[in-house]
Amino acid sequence: MDFSKNLISDELQNFEKKFADSVKSQTPSLDRIMKYIIKRKGKQLRPMFVFLSAKLFGSVNESTYRAAALVELLHTATLVHDDVVDESFERRGYFSINALWKNKIAVLVGDYLLSKGLLLSTESGEFKHLQILSEAVKQMSEGELLQMEKARKLNINEDIYFEIIRSKTASLLSSACAVGAWSTSNDENMTQKMKLFGEKTGIAFQIKDDLFDYGSDDIGKPTGNDLKEKKLTLPLIYTLNNVKPAQKREIIYIIKNHNKNPEKIKYVLQQVTDTGGIEYAAKKMTEYRNEALAILFEFPESDARTGLEELVRYTTDRKY
Repeated sequence: MDFSKNLISDELQNFEKKFADSVKSQTPSLDRIMKYIIKRKGKQLRPMFVFLSAKLFGSVNESTYRAAALVELLHTATLVHDDVVDESFERRGYFSINALWKNKIAVLVGDYLLSKGLLLSTESGEFKHLQILSEAVKQMSEGELLQMEKARKLNINEDIYFEIIRSKTASLLSSACAVGAWSTSNDENMTQKMKLFGEKTGIAFQIKDDLFDYGSDDIGKPTGNDLKEKKLTLPLIYTLNNVKPAQKREIIYIIKNHNKNPEKIKYVLQQVTDTGGIEYAAKKMTEYRNEALAILFEFPESDARTGLEELVRYTTDRKY
């Protein structure tokens, strides 16, 4: 991602300060938590997509910075809430907010971040940004609830799977591209086109995450974490649809009742490999990546387009 980062290095540096300012509060304990969150932010892929999408149509402006801050505020809020829902005590190798400050405070911190995002948009009159991101938050909630509902019976088919990841993962990346484009173009057609570009990229990104459960160059061996958490991802869904009924029942029984047994999980992982589930998922990932690039290549060649292309390829080529 070197070209992409260098292209927007000044914008990312300015954004760091603006984002830190946007989460400040009058409550010392809340400020401490905000500083903890800021120090442990991830790769900042979504702000990068905001800035590069903006540059595709013009020069980054204050509206772009507010768009990037709104995306990051809502993304961070959903992560904090997700850790509470999933009872997860770790996030990116560090303790989660609920692990350090307990669930009640974590929920309130997530609410605070959401409210700061709302205020950032309404106080500056960025109602289009708010509309785009509010739709994403709605979709993310619906996707999470749909996944929880289907996970009880382990009856997710491929159509439901794509509906879930389109809502849970792709909607926020899609919105990041859309608000970035709107901030410099004010063009509804271009905004919708970039929204679709982001959605295709987000789906490819999630399938890549699914594949990590079956090993990568860095990990070296399968982890089976998704299976242990009873998550039906694309490689497994393909396998369940392409094995004999008795074998399908056996795999489902293991996931429901023996998902903590390393040998049983190893057996399921091997079945997925032997059935071609990994190859199928990798093929679908590449298809979505290529669809995203096809949309991107409709725009004239520019540094911003090259930067976005690099980011798209990173989503499917990354090692972690």
